[in-house]
Amino acid sequence: MSLSVGLVAHDRRKPEMADWLAQHIDEFTHYKIFATGTTGRVLQERFPHLDIVALKSGPFGGDQQLGSMIAHGQLQAMFFFTDPMTPQPHDVDVRALIRLANMYEVPIACNRSTADLLISNPRFLEICEQYRGHSPEQIFAEYTGRKI
Repeated sequence: MSLSVGLVAHDRRKPEMADWLAQHIDEFTHYKIFATGTTGRVLQERFPHLDIVALKSGPFGGDQQLGSMIAHGQLQAMFFFTDPMTPQPHDVDVRALIRLANMYEVPIACNRSTADLLISNPRFLEICEQYRGHSPEQIFAEYTGRKI
């Protein structure tokens, strides 16, 4: 089964994301890539040979589309280069996406150094596959079984 990976970058980090992807192009030729709208278009232009699906732009629902993919077990890793110095009008969507990645044990890197560590890990594929189909409902059974 092919690995599905999310790529997202805030506006000021898009060039960095593209440069980082160029450094790791060999690994990504084997993955299906889902990216939020503008990030996806930037990457499609630079890497037309890669399998990149551009979703909606983040503020228009792209972050939520990726979150839905995580909740349905369709995304196994995410690289999200955030810009901590620029206010994001859709910050609640960004936080929700990162929260879902944490709940479903989806490896996520929010900066280049962490992305380098993640993608260069010799167990990267094994780790991503290990948590495919992870059910947080089982872990948080006390929450899901609560009386209202």
